[in-house]
Amino acid sequence: MATQTSNRFRYEMLKGGVDCTSDVFKIILMQSGFSYDRVNDGTYSDVSADELTTANGYTAGGATLSGVSVSQDDVQNRGEVTWSDVSWTASGGSIVASGAIIYDDTHANDIVVAYIDFSSDQTALDGGAFVIADIEVYNGDPE
Repeated sequence: MATQTSNRFRYEMLKGGVDCTSDVFKIILMQSGFSYDRVNDGTYSDVSADELTTANGYTAGGATLSGVSVSQDDVQNRGEVTWSDVSWTASGGSIVASGAIIYDDTHANDIVVAYIDFSSDQTALDGGAFVIADIEVYNGDPE
């Protein structure tokens, strides 16, 4: 999985508009065919039309992330934010997503932090779990 931070997140970090240790962050699943643009997809309202709709065990607006940890990586020359794994249980049908967006739900504009590209559609069949593990975002040299 490739993760790309948004330019808006980088800007807000420099301004002090995002606090990774105390803000509430959410993660949403994106529809098949979604194409992320780190320049233009800066807020939740920019990407919400491509989010999965409420159905089959998924609720629009996403899941709240927990277990935040912020660290400094002097080997890779970046700051890192990680969260605990998140999951949805498919119910009444499959959950199919091409990627996920993390956004800051505390910020007035719901700033997009990053996009996690699954490289292809991922599916959780009815009764199965759709899990995103090892959630990590870093702010450093551009990818």
